[in-house]
Amino acid sequence: MNLLQLPTSDQPRNKLHQHGPRSLTDSELLALILGKGIQHKNAKELALDVLVHYNNDLHRMFCATKADLQQFKGIGPAKASILLACFELGRRMSAQVPTKGAIIKNSRDVYHYVRKSFSMLPHEEFLILLMNNNNEIIHAHRLSRGGITGTVADGRILFKIALDFKATAIILCHNHPSGNPKPSDQDLRLTKNFQKFGNYIDLPILDHLIYTDFGYFSFADEGLLDPA
Repeated sequence: MNLLQLPTSDQPRNKLHQHGPRSLTDSELLALILGKGIQHKNAKELALDVLVHYNNDLHRMFCATKADLQQFKGIGPAKASILLACFELGRRMSAQVPTKGAIIKNSRDVYHYVRKSFSMLPHEEFLILLMNNNNEIIHAHRLSRGGITGTVADGRILFKIALDFKATAIILCHNHPSGNPKPSDQDLRLTKNFQKFGNYIDLPILDHLIYTDFGYFSFADEGLLDPA
């Protein structure tokens, strides 16, 4: 049975036309994206199979790879690509923030700003936010990209970029894909070294924020930054 063989009131597309997209369940929205199912299983049933596999956790589903999706009978390379494109659009929309000119007042502002860069990222990256005297971000720069458990930040490159952009302060940011925001010993040493040199050349480190999809750790909030 395909979706067109369902009673009119049960057809996701008809339901969307009559009542809008918010009236649809997660499985109905997913069924519309899939378009059609396979023999003996319509798109709505295929969508339910996918959701059940991910325990109805959209966050987990959005982290699926193309290979993960193609494990479902009825989802080939084309449908998997469409799903990944939809997931990425949804991720970008949920994490969207201004790309420059944002005023940073506290660590929560930093966390929201870097969501677009770090949300659902499966590996570690190190980002620096360059600030002016008004606590406005004048440039965001990805300093390095690593693996699942770490990335390396080169202080020489960091401070050269900051000086090139005539920044007056820096905020360090990196993510922990594990979901644990606690800083490692390496995070602590790196921050201390960068702050020491930044203070020496009058280019202070205002904060080092460790991002996870479930929360964050702020060195400034926890009192781990030495006074300038």
